[in-house]
Order: sequence, then structure tokens, then C-alpha cells
Amino acid sequence: MAKTQDFTTIIKDTMGAFPVDTAAFEDAFKTTTNLSEKLSGVALEAAEKSAEISSKWTKDTLAKLGDYSKAKAEPADYAKAATDFASSSAEVAAENLAAFAEVAKKVQMDTVELLMAAGKDITEDATAAVKKATNDVTAAAKKAGAK
Repeated sequence: MAKTQDFTTIIKDTMGAFPVDTAAFEDAFKTTTNLSEKLSGVALEAAEKSAEISSKWTKDTLAKLGDYSKAKAEPADYAKAATDFASSSAEVAAENLAAFAEVAKKVQMDTVELLMAAGKDITEDATAAVKKATNDVTAAAKKAGAK
């Protein structure tokens, strides 16, 4: 009966001839986690500013509703109060929407800036990893050819 060949030794020798450097993976992981941390910071800052705008808008609206809901001496005063409330609300809405737009604009600018910087870092890391891998494989091939 034929014996099957033991490939364990062959695989060990092959893997030993082409070592894998995990530093490139570690660098890529660090770059990715740094980018995630910075993007999270941008998102949290935007959420905080948006919450502040919403809170201020709500407080202002409630204060104006307090004035609007007070009893009036003449029926015409109710119409005037409603008109004043509507125009005031429209004005405040425009201001707050502009504030939300500024927050969104800042998030967009910060995100693009971070992604551009991360792209540069990732390209540099990849170039260094490929260069090192090429050198390692070349050295391993020379070593294997010398045997």
C-alpha cells in the first residue's frame, strides 16, 4: 500500500521561507482606528451643536407661545398676536436652519480634510508595506535558490 506524503514539513519550510511581517497590518489598524476616532469626534461635535441649536429654538418658541397665549382685551389683539408669532417663528426658523447648515458645512469640510489626510497616510503605509514585502520575498527567494 502506498504511503501518503506528509505535507506538514513542506508547508512549514515554505512558510518559513516567506515570513509575514505583521507590522504593516498593525500600522493599517492604527491608521484606521485613528481615523475612526477623529470622525467620531467630528460627528459628536456636530451632534452637540445641533442639540444646542434645537434646544435654543425650542426655548425661544415656548417663550413666544407664552406671550401668544396671554388673554387679550380686544379680539383684534388675538389676530395681531398670531401674526406676530407667525412672523417671529419664520424669522427664527430661518436663523436656526442657517445655523444647522453651518454645522453641516463644518462636518463636511472636516470629514473631507480627515479623509484626504487618511488617504495620504494609507497610501504611504501601503507603499512601505509593499516595498518591505518585495524586499523580504526577494531575499527569501535568493536564500531558497542558494540551497
